[in-house]
Amino acid sequence: MNNLLKTLFISLTLVACSQSNQSEIKKNNPPNIIYILADDLGYGDIGILGQKKFETPNLDRLAKGGMIFTQHYSGSTVCAPSRSALMTGQHTGHTFIRGNSEMGYTLENEGQYPLLDKEITIAEVLKGAGYKTGAFGKWGLGFPGSEGDPINQGFNEFYGYNCQRVAHNYYPTHLWSNFEKISLEQNLGGKKETYAPFLIHEKALQFIEKNKTNPFFMFYPSLIPHAELVVPDKYLEKYRNDFLPEKKYIKKNSPNKYTVGGYNSQDESHAAFVAMVSILDQQVGEIIDKVNELGIAENTIIIFSSDNGPHLEGGADPDYFNSNGKFKGYKRDLYEGGIRVPTFVYWPETINGGQYSKHISAFWDFFPTAMEIAGIKNDYKHLDGISFLPELKGENQKKHKYLYWEFQERGGKQAVRLNEWKGLKINMSIDPNSPIELYNLSDDIGEKNNVAKNFPNIVNKMREIMDNEHLESEIFKFEFEKKK
Repeated sequence: MNNLLKTLFISLTLVACSQSNQSEIKKNNPPNIIYILADDLGYGDIGILGQKKFETPNLDRLAKGGMIFTQHYSGSTVCAPSRSALMTGQHTGHTFIRGNSEMGYTLENEGQYPLLDKEITIAEVLKGAGYKTGAFGKWGLGFPGSEGDPINQGFNEFYGYNCQRVAHNYYPTHLWSNFEKISLEQNLGGKKETYAPFLIHEKALQFIEKNKTNPFFMFYPSLIPHAELVVPDKYLEKYRNDFLPEKKYIKKNSPNKYTVGGYNSQDESHAAFVAMVSILDQQVGEIIDKVNELGIAENTIIIFSSDNGPHLEGGADPDYFNSNGKFKGYKRDLYEGGIRVPTFVYWPETINGGQYSKHISAFWDFFPTAMEIAGIKNDYKHLDGISFLPELKGENQKKHKYLYWEFQERGGKQAVRLNEWKGLKINMSIDPNSPIELYNLSDDIGEKNNVAKNFPNIVNKMREIMDNEHLESEIFKFEFEKKK
């Protein structure tokens, strides 16, 4: 064998060995977990779930290639407590963060009330089991450097918005990379040059690339399509004049002046909203393509959901787009439209595509599900969640006895899902014994017919659950508790 052929033979052998080793590493690794969380995306904002005015080809691709959960619920009806339920595996009667409270923090000391150090997050558990953990997007569970900072809650890497109020602006003056404040000088003075979702997405793709041979957990809490409704001009131009009559949003104070933390004016809210969802859709597609390109798709589970129902702020027009589909209510409601969210699970060669699941589940189920996926023994007695991994595999799935939510704002609210029944109590902050509304979701998905008078035993059971599942919080109190 001459030297040239010998060199070529050795090179091909090394490449083959390298590919074999990488394949063996991937095969022996526990599955990678990617959780993509949209912000304020309604159940009806996705093509496969009924959206008629615009298309979402990549979200449809994700859904068709996996399992669609038709009865999956968010952790809460607003951002921070929903994320807290997801991270801690506890519903809002137990999880520490139950509202969007900042408790006096200012823009100079940005961020929300911090998740306590003693709280256990799924990121901490997966990191302890050898996973590389990264979060990219909007955090909202503790100001920079606090015990609630993502780096102090189990993430090896964070890039994005620490503060959800600062995340109201898509052209921010800064983002955070771990504990480092990254100035975006191109956006100073109200200029719009660097669109933050693009920076965040680039970092997320780099994280996947960097950890392709390691087991990893990537939490991707996108800020799209939360208000404000703003996109780069080239994206807006694509949809301009397609969604008439347009809805113009004019900021109440100083409408022509850019402000940090507020929703800035938008003359074409409909087109801007669609353009934003199209960016989210494109980014989801790029994540799917990335894991396939790296050859790790079969060992990577991708979960997509939204943190709550569609919002009404900053020019958003959910009724125009039928964003909440057949459901009643919006963000900040505990009716179905505020908490039932689009949820897809994609896992090639484990989940046969095109499946619909009626399993009743919620954000707090992700914690035990991720543990079971990773092969970690669940010794945590404080969790409210139940793993839905058996449902993904077509095995016998344990069911919840009920699901519970509470929300301190707008008079105070509690809700329970009990099989086909939905119980809802409003204005309970003033009167903890206020009447309970009762709906049979099997024939009244729009929660139009309150049948509480006809089923007193069910109502009493709902009240019992509400009383038992609410553990009083020192920070997030109902009004009647503050007066004790």
